[in-house]
Amino acid sequence: MSTTRTNLFADIDRMDADAWSEYLAEDVVMRFGNAEPVRGRQACRDALAAFYDTIAGVSHQIVEQWETSTATIVESNVTYTRKDGRQVTVPAVTIYRTNDEDLIADYRIYIDIAPVFAD
Repeated sequence: MSTTRTNLFADIDRMDADAWSEYLAEDVVMRFGNAEPVRGRQACRDALAAFYDTIAGVSHQIVEQWETSTATIVESNVTYTRKDGRQVTVPAVTIYRTNDEDLIADYRIYIDIAPVFAD
């Protein structure tokens, strides 16, 4: 993994949308689960910050990671702490592709987030 992205998941787990957005290209496209794609660094940062408002915490346990010259695939178990304190762990796969400046231009999270918000 590029040294510019070694703290990517740590920044997410600290719920630091500003730090996370520094990994992104200005014209990045992000898709979270089955939501509509979000376009642009600031819009992606704002979407993540809004998501953080719905949870109390998040933690990624990396299961495996694969890399090519421009793409990284990360399998993880993601534990979300809900606002009521209950924790829910769901599997996820994140795929991101970088541009010539080693910034993330395409960011996709494959996850079923419904269990996190289920009663």
